[in-house]
Amino acid sequence: MTELNPGPETDIGPAVKQAFIQTDPNLKAQAVKQIYADLADGRYDHVTAQDMPLRPGRPERPQLLPPRDVPRRRITSGPAGRIALLHAIAHIELNAIDLALDMVGRVWSYSLPFDFVRDWMSVAHDEARHFSLLQNRLTEMQSHYGALDAHDGLWEAAVRTKDDLAGRLAIAPLVLEARGLDVTPQLITKMSEAGDDASAAILNIIMEEEVSHVATGKRWFDYVCGCDRSDPISHWQSLVRRYFNGSLKPPFNIDARTAARFSAAFYAPLAEEQRH
Repeated sequence: MTELNPGPETDIGPAVKQAFIQTDPNLKAQAVKQIYADLADGRYDHVTAQDMPLRPGRPERPQLLPPRDVPRRRITSGPAGRIALLHAIAHIELNAIDLALDMVGRVWSYSLPFDFVRDWMSVAHDEARHFSLLQNRLTEMQSHYGALDAHDGLWEAAVRTKDDLAGRLAIAPLVLEARGLDVTPQLITKMSEAGDDASAAILNIIMEEEVSHVATGKRWFDYVCGCDRSDPISHWQSLVRRYFNGSLKPPFNIDARTAARFSAAFYAPLAEEQRH
């Protein structure tokens, strides 16, 4: 595997940083798709550490509120409820783009192979495509991303883990994205029951691809644990206790999590601990 050797000509880092600070979400998604295409064509072969800002570029709207101040989203409340739900998921996908970009641009202090960059740019590309699908669907429903308020809780995990690769891997893919595996099947069913097959199809695409994202997070978490000679299960649990303010709540989508090679040995004991 190609090591992360510095050099100016084919360094992916500056392009990643520019996408990260882009304030227009549609242009951000386009930029990520172009970077990924250039990477696939062999334009980039290394990455150097970038001075990544603490926060990504964001548009003026949506207004970001504390999670408790954002109205709950109910599909059963008709088109407005479905729009609110899709808007919330688009916000999640936008944050997911930037989490993946930050994973690449920050360049942690491990001897990471360039496959790390390839994997997380693949994740960023998927998230950008998901965002575009949701944005197009919102447009079809006479809305758009930014039309409603959103919450800022998703980026808090990135701030807390900015200096800890194991912590970032433990929380972003293996708590936040894994939670998506748990809840999305129910949302797909409810969208179908509401007669919104177009939205259900988009959520199904997201669901299928998020399994691979969790698997990517698990694979690199195991890699980092190997470098540190730490036990993955106990280390993951300690990192969740340190960095994650919420709780792990069942029911868990055991099949999807297992498909991502993320076994219940990690999360089931911690969920039980938190329950008491």
